[in-house]
Amino acid sequence: MKFLNEILGIKYPFIQGGMANIAVGEFAAACSNAGGLGLIGTGGMNAAMLEEHIHIARKLTDKPFGVNLMLMNPETDQMAEIVAREGVQVVTTGAGNPGKYIGMWKEKGVRIFPVSASCTLAQRLVRDGVDGIIAEGCESGGHVGEMTTMTLVPQMVDRLGPEVPVIAAGGIADGRQLAAAYALGACGVQMGTCLLVSEECPIHENYKMALLKAKDNSTVVTGRTVNAPVRIIKNKMSRAYVRAEKDGADLMELEKYTLGSLRKAVFDGNVEDGSLMAGQVCGQLDQIRPVAEIFASISEEAGAVIRRLGEIG
Repeated sequence: MKFLNEILGIKYPFIQGGMANIAVGEFAAACSNAGGLGLIGTGGMNAAMLEEHIHIARKLTDKPFGVNLMLMNPETDQMAEIVAREGVQVVTTGAGNPGKYIGMWKEKGVRIFPVSASCTLAQRLVRDGVDGIIAEGCESGGHVGEMTTMTLVPQMVDRLGPEVPVIAAGGIADGRQLAAAYALGACGVQMGTCLLVSEECPIHENYKMALLKAKDNSTVVTGRTVNAPVRIIKNKMSRAYVRAEKDGADLMELEKYTLGSLRKAVFDGNVEDGSLMAGQVCGQLDQIRPVAEIFASISEEAGAVIRRLGEIG
């Protein structure tokens, strides 16, 4: 099995999650310069903004970087064309099926790694020609599926076969979890929550402090009753949302709690009314460090874990 860093020509087998309003050109470049694959996240962007952030990233790094395309974006068609035209090396996708764009991207040499929580969808995408699958478990922050990373990744690996790279996502913030992902058959990992507390991450300091204060039970999944599950840190907004869900509120009623809530958290630092998207690993976070230090420590710890397990065997 080839590891993701060998496939993409990067130092570490790490992808930075394409987090909406957070994964801007500067942050993507910082993550690429630190040895991973930085991503520009299109959630909260229009096509012109995406093009601008691609140019920003290109000015700040000579390393590979990619774009995370949220397929529910109303300007997805234009964004897909920009990815092809601008020579982006890698595209990841979420919230839909990227099948209609695969041919255009492949012609331009773009590597395609959709995020999937479903083995059936992943098999169809592989038949359509994608280069690999990011198998995201429900431990992750933001929009989530039902299966855990521990159960999803090995099933994805078995169903797709040894020739298809599978990247594990959800619940990965240190070397122990990276080693576990390798044991499950993944060739690399995608990480988001642990990078929110990096020095380079552009979120408000209040958001970072909320992450550092978080404990093992600090997150909740909202929106399950309306088929829109999102994992966030518990706060005043989440408690009101959950109460409304229990009272039978429909999606339109619930949107009054979430409209603009991510921007409140990211830009305004409103930790009570904002949507503080975070995965369950938030309880592990205890310091703000440069991305390069985070990546190096995860890689070194994974190596130590694997060597120790080898001695046990």
